[in-house]
Amino acid sequence: MDLVQVAVTSLVSLAAMFLLTKLMGNKQVSQMNLFDYVIGITVGSIAAEMATELDTPENSLVAMVVYAVAAVCISLWTNKSLGARRIITGKPLILMDGGVIYRENLKKTKMDLGDFLMYCRIGGYFDLGQIQTALLEHNGTVTFLPVEMQRPATPADLSMQPDQTLLQTSVIQDGVILRGNLQRIGKDESWLVRQLEKQGYREAGEVFLAMADGNQVTVFPMESKREPADLADR
Repeated sequence: MDLVQVAVTSLVSLAAMFLLTKLMGNKQVSQMNLFDYVIGITVGSIAAEMATELDTPENSLVAMVVYAVAAVCISLWTNKSLGARRIITGKPLILMDGGVIYRENLKKTKMDLGDFLMYCRIGGYFDLGQIQTALLEHNGTVTFLPVEMQRPATPADLSMQPDQTLLQTSVIQDGVILRGNLQRIGKDESWLVRQLEKQGYREAGEVFLAMADGNQVTVFPMESKREPADLADR
């Protein structure tokens, strides 16, 4: 009987955690601030305890709800109050600007020069002379403003007026035509078949993924004739 109760409370805690997570809002780990991270760990720990607490599982459920409601209230508070936002989520910190690396700010973030150089390389900057400003955002990511002469040229710089790129929508997945997505982009199945035939495909079953933007279709075959490269050899 205890095993059945553990299974039931586990499912209830999982459902409760899912609903509370949806209530608090979906965020990737990289988007979380310190408060979000602490709340996430705490709610997860309570949910795990609830699954094995056979005597009073309702206490754990109440605690989960309280934490979730508190997280929502604080989120609303920080949205309305700049002061609260600075206290709870923090503010961006300048790590480098105009050729100067701010050592004290690196110390505040518990980041050494090796860490800073790693973030620069991850951002695509192997030459620090290409960086005008480096900021540590409140979620822990480092963002960069390049030196004006080092930034990529834009169509506006070249006085060009290219056509607007449209959002691509998947119209075939695993050989199955997604008719609802076709309707959303104003196309039908016959149009899709013609597009596939132009690229040498006889049927949707030969297609692993097809993406359409309303004008053209990008197709990825079900079976590629080219083997992927072995990264271990590089």
